[in-house]
Amino acid sequence: MQVTHRAATDVLPGRLAAYLELVKVRLTILVVMTTAVGFVVASDRIDWRRFLLTLLGTAMTAAGSMAANQAWERARDARMDRTRERPIPAGQISLARAVRTSAILIAVGLAGLALLVNPLTAALSLAVVGIYIFAYTPLKPLSPFCTLVGAICGAIPPMMGWTAATGSVAFGAWVLGAVLFVWQIPHFMALAWLYRADYERGGFRMLPVLDRSGDLTSQVALVYSVALVPIGLAVSLAGMAGRVFLVGSFLLGIGMLAQGIRLRVRRTDANARLLFIASLVYLTVFLILLVGNRGPIGLR
Repeated sequence: MQVTHRAATDVLPGRLAAYLELVKVRLTILVVMTTAVGFVVASDRIDWRRFLLTLLGTAMTAAGSMAANQAWERARDARMDRTRERPIPAGQISLARAVRTSAILIAVGLAGLALLVNPLTAALSLAVVGIYIFAYTPLKPLSPFCTLVGAICGAIPPMMGWTAATGSVAFGAWVLGAVLFVWQIPHFMALAWLYRADYERGGFRMLPVLDRSGDLTSQVALVYSVALVPIGLAVSLAGMAGRVFLVGSFLLGIGMLAQGIRLRVRRTDANARLLFIASLVYLTVFLILLVGNRGPIGLR
């Protein structure tokens, strides 16, 4: 009996870890976090019940989409160093179980958003699911434009938070979506440059795989880093945040720009890693400042 009990306690944490990996828990948390920010910024007074239901539904649909992505890419993941230990290629979770998990999460998440939040938010979530699974995922082995398609998926969650709070897509929702869209490009260019050999082994046509010198990759990263400066300022000009955010977002944008220039001048792994780290710092601090200093410039 002791052996059986010990085996059970060993298996359960491993199984939980496998499912958390299947749904790419860190990316799912990022999606939920940006949705939460959209909800908070759009709210004069937070409806906590609706807020929590929105986050739960968003987490389920995001997790289901991530699982579907891994099911689709299982053979390619098996060829890549950074993904070969994912639960499907590693044999921890069967393909059938992964697909079933994905379908249940997506169905329940969409139903919950439609019935308990509002149909518009559910429709946006459905758009993310459709684009991520049926456009972004199959496009990755075909064209580097997959990055732009994938960025659309990352831009919609804060808009979902906004629509969940207000029931409509206002100008502020589009501004938040634009920030997330633009931010993802230098973030992913840096990541793809670091793992370009791995992506090539997996058969993915990311830009750094085709652009072996890194010239175009660094140009793209720089252009979108430049764009983060005025887009960040647009948040304040739209009356969504105050002076503290205005100054902070400007400094964050300059920091991203500096790292983009550094990579453009010297296309090394070290500079790509610095840009990647800078992008994580940018988004984290940007969102904290936005929530902490939300409101018109004249009132904050």
